[in-house]
Amino acid sequence: MILLDAVEVSMSRPDRPLFTDVSVTVSSGDHLGIVGINGTGKSTLLRVLTGQNEPESGTVRFGRDVQVVMLDQAASLPGGSVLDAVLGELVRADDGAERRWEAEKVLSHLGMGGHLQRGTGELSGGEAKRVALARALVQPSDLLVLDEPTNHLDLDGITWLEEYLAADRRGLILVTHDRHLLDKVTTRMLELDRGSAHVHEGNYDSYLEAKADREVAAAEAESVRRNLARAELAWLRRGAKARTSKPKARVDAAKALISERPEGPARPANLHLEFPTPRLGDVVVELHGLTGTAPDGRVLFDGVDLLLDNRERLGIVGPNGAGKSTLLDLIAKRTQPAGGEVVWGTTVQLGYYRQAGDALDPNARVREVVAGPDRKPDWTDARLLEAFWFDTDAQWAEVHSLSGGERRRLELMTVLAAKPNVLLLDEPTNDLDIETLRALEDFLEDWPGAVVVVSHDRAFLQRVVADALVIDDGTATRWPGGFQAWDDHRRAQKAAAGDTGKRVRKGDTRTKDSAGRSKSTIGRRLRDTEKAMAKLERKRDDLRAALDTATTDPAGIDHTRLAELGRDLAAVETELAETEERWMELAEEQENA
Repeated sequence: MILLDAVEVSMSRPDRPLFTDVSVTVSSGDHLGIVGINGTGKSTLLRVLTGQNEPESGTVRFGRDVQVVMLDQAASLPGGSVLDAVLGELVRADDGAERRWEAEKVLSHLGMGGHLQRGTGELSGGEAKRVALARALVQPSDLLVLDEPTNHLDLDGITWLEEYLAADRRGLILVTHDRHLLDKVTTRMLELDRGSAHVHEGNYDSYLEAKADREVAAAEAESVRRNLARAELAWLRRGAKARTSKPKARVDAAKALISERPEGPARPANLHLEFPTPRLGDVVVELHGLTGTAPDGRVLFDGVDLLLDNRERLGIVGPNGAGKSTLLDLIAKRTQPAGGEVVWGTTVQLGYYRQAGDALDPNARVREVVAGPDRKPDWTDARLLEAFWFDTDAQWAEVHSLSGGERRRLELMTVLAAKPNVLLLDEPTNDLDIETLRALEDFLEDWPGAVVVVSHDRAFLQRVVADALVIDDGTATRWPGGFQAWDDHRRAQKAAAGDTGKRVRKGDTRTKDSAGRSKSTIGRRLRDTEKAMAKLERKRDDLRAALDTATTDPAGIDHTRLAELGRDLAAVETELAETEERWMELAEEQENA
């Protein structure tokens, strides 16, 4: 059964088009994931597809009697209790008791089982979003539309939601930055890219393959164009006599072909940040007997001791309400501990990317936000904004016109532009698009400072962190080996989670091996070696490609150049072999530690 059929819909915002002529059909059982960089109009497209907004052009038709339920990023709740808000009119139906049981079960899985009778006006923003998600899941519908449903969910909640949606036979349209969720749940993918839409059959993994194939095809087409352009250029350079035998249209076509510029990727792959990071000393941040409390005075954790390394990659995980953001606030000295102390090294320059975000003047222009209140924007600000994918038009846009993801990217940029050497990230993946997350992960891998991150994004944690600090039931447990080691243990022995880890209560939290080197240090060196191997492999492949090109150059073989490339290739291959041997030694050391 066709649930909705969108034909050539288009939308724009005041400064530019969002998408043009997007067509997609969603039938029963389809699970459609929508991806695209911030500002391409994903949330706007959802509102068009659900009939909340009329498209500027094109049409959206719904199947007969199709019921659509949508979770908006800025979902609002009716007054009354949490349970009443989720049930709505369902409790009056013939199966009201069963509906009530279902609502309570869903709320429990989303971490709100103990809040059924709380008033919706008393909820925090994260709690309200979880209640709104429960309401969307429980309401009868043929088509379920979810915009960033994993924001404000903990890992258990995300895992449950993933399994729930994978088994749900309703039609589904999903916008999320969670790559694992997309891969597990979706059956089709729609990518918004600079106004165009590309539909891929299959899940997120198959979409990535299809996108790579599309980029390869584009590169091959560009290679053909370049070869044609070279031939046309040679013909034009032969002079007026040769051109007299050709029609004027051929001359115009040749000039157009030569001047044509291919459309590259929507963004460069990396964050090109060129400012230096101040060097960190041996003393970074130390927590001694730290006690953290909630606003109501409830103790969240007690007696936590923690020493951060100058290349720390620590992920803080735990259920909602355990105190993860409270710990970051204490590390940042934004709040005072109820007990214990926080010590900073003298070289610490701390940057804090907060979950709530910093208040930005909605009427300020993007370039003014970067420059700050004490000076006028200049070319250095423009260069930095371009590095963060704010083009010339976006630099002059007012903050209120940005999408939620663009605002978060602007906040992230202002934090990094302050040149910190200790970086605290509180839920950095919320509202950022997948391309930004990949670039941020790459940036943090090579960044020379210390990173402490609170996140529920499994892919991000797997890429970024070396150790996991688990906060639960008033204790903090450090797991060398990173998020995956803890998550594997958690999944295998949920009831005993944390019992086999080392309780972070007294002394240094880093577990030492028999040789005196910490497991986290071994893990970090292993990852650094893997990155070095990857760079050397790319350099080797580039040199091999250059050799192939040099030996087939139609202008003739440059033997001096060939010899130089051969020497460089031999040196890289030798260095790569040594690095691979070092990796094997570290891997064995980690296995025996």
